[in-house]
Amino acid sequence: GEAIRGVTILVVFCPCALVLATPTAIMAAVGNCTKYGILVREGDALERLAAVKNVAFDKTGTLTYGKPAVAAVRSFAPGVTDAELLSLAASAELRSEHPLGKALVERGRAEGASLREPEEFSMLPGLGVSASSAGRKILAGNAELLARGGASPSPEIQAAAAEYAKEGAIVVWLALDGKCAGFAAFSDEMRPSAPEAVRRLKKLGVAPVLLSGDRGEAVAHVSRMAGIDETRCECRPEDKIRIIREFQAAGSPVCMVGDGVNDAPALRAAHAGIAMGAVGSDIAVESADIVLVGDDIGVLPHLFALSRRMMRTIKLNMAFSMALNFAAIALAAAGILHPVAGALVHNAGSVLVIINSSLLLKWKSAA
Repeated sequence: GEAIRGVTILVVFCPCALVLATPTAIMAAVGNCTKYGILVREGDALERLAAVKNVAFDKTGTLTYGKPAVAAVRSFAPGVTDAELLSLAASAELRSEHPLGKALVERGRAEGASLREPEEFSMLPGLGVSASSAGRKILAGNAELLARGGASPSPEIQAAAAEYAKEGAIVVWLALDGKCAGFAAFSDEMRPSAPEAVRRLKKLGVAPVLLSGDRGEAVAHVSRMAGIDETRCECRPEDKIRIIREFQAAGSPVCMVGDGVNDAPALRAAHAGIAMGAVGSDIAVESADIVLVGDDIGVLPHLFALSRRMMRTIKLNMAFSMALNFAAIALAAAGILHPVAGALVHNAGSVLVIINSSLLLKWKSAA
């Protein structure tokens, strides 16, 4: 009897279910992530994510597409319509490699404007372009370029451009034959899923923060549209790290979501780092714990809710397996449980833990 009791205690004493409690839950949660286009690169990333209280977003390429689009072309030159000014500006930018120049050409083609290869073309780094097309001398660039060409915009044109700048648009000045003819305004379109993702993250108790290197007006406009209350503008990479460390020192673990080379240090400094997979730079993706393969930030609330659900599953698994172990040892010590029944109880505990973890595979967040 004593020998059988000893064997039974040995059989039920081995904590197999306890050992399986964490890895099975993590594997099931990682499997769930793949269905949503989320690649988990670090094993403990989801555990860290569950503790996060603030999510810091980069603006360009993360909340927005990071691809400028022409919002408007306004002509103030007598006898030149908006469409004609677009046609001339797009012709001047035909050879340009700059994203704003490419956006002008794209818009010109989309509107069926007749684009003519410029007779002369020169890129002026940090200023813009100078070109000749259809017998007109065209300048497209910043205020300094126009000032150098003696074609500074009039107060009327500046006032019109200020309305677009207020909405976060980038303004490129356009001059014809030495006189300011108007401007092109560019906007970076927000990802449609951003406002809803922010709203759901707030509902989960994760406070969003916008960290951007851009000017105040552009950042304020995007934060207003996305519904983010806390913003920091004109942030250099080292500023982002400092802000993240300040939050974390105050007991608020931060998750950083970014896409660029300048986000890589912040992704590393954060408690958890999430990179945009398609538009993101290689260095940002390498620095991140989690990668959004399809750049869909709409999946973030699900990811946060899943990480918390996973932690609850792990705790439940551990509590169940420990309770089962103690109960089985007590029953074995009392001589109620025999070796075969002990083995069945022992294995049943492991199976139940695995079944409980596997529920995470198909789990959907209701948030």
